[in-house]
Amino acid sequence: MLYDGRKPVSVEWPTLAVAVAIYSGFGLLTWFYHQIPWWLVLPLGGYFVAWHGSLQHEAVHGHPTRSARFNEALVFPSLWLWLPFSLYRDSHLTHHNDVALTDPIEDPESTFIARTDWERRGTLARTGLWTLKTLAGRMLFGPICCFWRLAVDESRRLWRGTTGARRIWGWHAVSCALVLGWTWGVCGIPILEYILFFAYPGTALTMMRSFLEHQARENVGERTAIVESGPILSLMYLNNNLHTVHHLEPGTPWYRLPQRYRAMRSKILEHNGGYLVPGYRSIALRYLLWPKESPVHPLT
Repeated sequence: MLYDGRKPVSVEWPTLAVAVAIYSGFGLLTWFYHQIPWWLVLPLGGYFVAWHGSLQHEAVHGHPTRSARFNEALVFPSLWLWLPFSLYRDSHLTHHNDVALTDPIEDPESTFIARTDWERRGTLARTGLWTLKTLAGRMLFGPICCFWRLAVDESRRLWRGTTGARRIWGWHAVSCALVLGWTWGVCGIPILEYILFFAYPGTALTMMRSFLEHQARENVGERTAIVESGPILSLMYLNNNLHTVHHLEPGTPWYRLPQRYRAMRSKILEHNGGYLVPGYRSIALRYLLWPKESPVHPLT
């Protein structure tokens, strides 16, 4: 693990500034929604929702203050509607057990399937899994697959009366009501249009970031990527595209990650086996319609 020797500050003002920018930009975009052409709303709406998802990621890791309650309150409105913050927090912290990265059983964010499960799947299911291994498939169909899996899993938890499940979804309903109360009740945006122009593309952009940030390798260090992206997407992802650095220093705030990467670039790339990608454009050119790997985990 790397560490730059700095003591954590009580308030991370750059992160608070990002929160102000997100809510202000989202508020203006939704307020003037009916005066803006759809082809401009779509990328901007997706950007703000994905950016908010990156802010939630910061809150999961204890930013921007030392108060977990304040951090969670800061990201309480669910702009993408579908995923309760507490479920995301718990699954993501489990994901940070690097020894289990990409394991289809132990890693809740794994995009692989165990070989035994693959052998039980039919032709249609296998085709779908291969499709999700392309960038186009992941962005177009990945969100709806995530929505469906979450709905199935959480319906079972609610039916069984799993401890805390009703509380989680009760609070999530409140967080969604805040968003829809503004977008639908105040701004007059139909719920379906909000999903199509904000929530769905925002989730898709988030899934673009995670498309190849992990690979299945025996060497744990080689499982996590570095994507050297430009400023627009790096800001949207709050530098989480420098994913190896984040996994080595999960407590480092987003605005310090580039400096940490530049200071030890050669050591970091040695650590991750040179798993370096020169931007998301190169990812699209190579994997838009071509699978980046097999859906079956090679070590299962």
